[in-house]
Amino acid sequence: MSNERDAAARILLHICCAPCSTYPINWLRGQRYAVTGLWYNPNIHPWQEHELRRASMVHYAAAVGLDMIWAEGYEMPRFFRLVAGHERFHERCQLCYRLRLERAAQVAAENRFDAFTTTLLISPYQDQAAIRSIGEAMGRSVGVPFLFENFRRGWAERGRLTKEHGLYRQQYCGCLYSEWERYTGQQVDGS
Repeated sequence: MSNERDAAARILLHICCAPCSTYPINWLRGQRYAVTGLWYNPNIHPWQEHELRRASMVHYAAAVGLDMIWAEGYEMPRFFRLVAGHERFHERCQLCYRLRLERAAQVAAENRFDAFTTTLLISPYQDQAAIRSIGEAMGRSVGVPFLFENFRRGWAERGRLTKEHGLYRQQYCGCLYSEWERYTGQQVDGS
């Protein structure tokens, strides 16, 4: 998408957590996008963790005047069915990216956004190439462009804003497997 755009260009920002939304929201607004957030994260486990992260996003969205679209329900069973047999790191992650970006693309199309993107692009722990490829494919499938931006340049700013706003800082990506890997230091082998 060109940097020369109408001030009214609307973008849907899939949000994985409040801390990771801080820099992308500011950057997108600086590029003159009208930003709306989307909360859809069926991978986050357990439910209490999902709700802690969601509550933190409610707080931050209110603090920065961000309109939000909140996915109804908690589709954790859908995530587990999707990754069953594909639990290995990277393999499960790509399925998770697809699940969330597919929903973001659908919501963007249904609500006539000009583009969509994701806060997943800020994390040095995520596979940017896979996110970009999947996002662009999902965008083509619904006719809404996926905006790729290397938000990682804002990682330090993310940390500062997270502290400034007192946001909940999670200790693992979100899924049961990432939690296990974080606290045991072992990779899920998928067998």
